[in-house]
Amino acid sequence: MLQGLEHRDVRVGDVTLAASVGGSGPPLLLLHGYPQTRACWHLVAPGLARRFTVVAADLRGYGDSSKPAADDDHAAYSKRTMAADMVGLMRELGHERFSVAGHDRGARVARRMALDHPAAVERAAVLDIVPTLTLFDGTDQAFATAYYHWFFLLQPDGLPETMIGRDPEWFLRETLRRWSGRARPLDEGAIREYARCFSDPAAIHGSCEDYRAAATIDLEHDRADAGRRMDCPLLVLWGAHGAMERLHDVLGSWRDSASEVSGRALPCGHFLPEECPEETLAELTSFFAPSRDG
Repeated sequence: MLQGLEHRDVRVGDVTLAASVGGSGPPLLLLHGYPQTRACWHLVAPGLARRFTVVAADLRGYGDSSKPAADDDHAAYSKRTMAADMVGLMRELGHERFSVAGHDRGARVARRMALDHPAAVERAAVLDIVPTLTLFDGTDQAFATAYYHWFFLLQPDGLPETMIGRDPEWFLRETLRRWSGRARPLDEGAIREYARCFSDPAAIHGSCEDYRAAATIDLEHDRADAGRRMDCPLLVLWGAHGAMERLHDVLGSWRDSASEVSGRALPCGHFLPEECPEETLAELTSFFAPSRDG
């Protein structure tokens, strides 16, 4: 799906991370969300590769990356652990300092990376999220209805794994349909790639563990860091036809998280890189290479 980029399997600690690498220029890490893989950048990565050395990676538990066994405190799938994975991946590829753009779950990893590894992250972009702690602390009927999957996927004892596992491709397609906006539909080839990976029971479990971590250990880390700001400039993009726009002051929710925050809504639903690829490419290029664009 990622034309012009070369596939790499990179060992980092106890996991092997799948990545697609290509282009030239300053290093830029791209992270995907649920229930997708690094292929979500297929309409944006080739354009970015003309200006940057692009590294599109699968998070642990997703895509073609390792899916380690869970532990009782869900630390194996905490955003802190996932962030450390990605810093290690970039270091193995020769990049001690880099920029990062994350969509959905990948954006939560990017935020934790900027907090835990400030020397590594030059600039960060988060796509279609507000901070996890903000969401949980403000939970009401409207949020619980729109983000039903958060409360379903965090259920213990294999409940969501068993239910999704009955027909994982249907669940994936229905999720993509519900979260898309009024822009272009997602590419069928990309959906088939997501289904290939998501049909693995280990991927279903790993992605559920990602959400279980978000409701437990990630909240502990976020509360411990209350009041801390990211040192790097932060770009915030979100879908004008999605739940974040309806339910939150998205840009305002990030004002206390970084000293320099900018951003805007794009005319789409949740999947910005696929529903609005031209606008997403333009925003990311301008933000990550401001000196080049004047």
